[in-house]
Amino acid sequence: MACNLTKGRGLDCKNVMGGVKRMYIQVLADTTFDIVSTQGQMEKVVVQEGGVAGQNNLYQYDLPRGTASITETITGSSENGTVFYEPSVNIKLHALTVADRNELKLLTQNRCIVFCELQQKYANGHNVIVAVGVENGMDLLTGTEASGTAAGDMNGYDYTFTGQEPEPMYFVEDYTNLPFDTAGFDVSLVNS
Repeated sequence: MACNLTKGRGLDCKNVMGGVKRMYIQVLADTTFDIVSTQGQMEKVVVQEGGVAGQNNLYQYDLPRGTASITETITGSSENGTVFYEPSVNIKLHALTVADRNELKLLTQNRCIVFCELQQKYANGHNVIVAVGVENGMDLLTGTEASGTAAGDMNGYDYTFTGQEPEPMYFVEDYTNLPFDTAGFDVSLVNS
């Protein structure tokens, strides 16, 4: 089967900002997705209304500016004819708290879908949101909790979610007014 290329790419305007503004967590087992395809390329992910047992709960994490990133590594083998994608999301949360400790422990016990609201914007001013872990989930397997040493050191959490996926990260359908208001999530549950 041939995998024909469809276009090239020129230089874009220098109007993109790096970083992750917010992260949203969804338990993989609680969500069912439709992948919307445009011109044969899977470009968007849309959550089905109600999900599994009506649970489309999103948990929002506001992230300090300049402390979070998303990276995706492509791993292929010419010898075996295989390719897969390894997404990684790194976050830092300030201050050690009992509530965060307990919630982060639950995160380590689940496979999650991680949505990252980027600093990058569409032409309409909305932030780009990408999804990773849609097929196999993201695992929170590594991280640190530290008090810091000097007065200016970070006190808090530094965690990395990792996964292995058959497809590269998906772009979530653009929203109307608020993130996810067209994606089948109950937006009122965000950050509850």
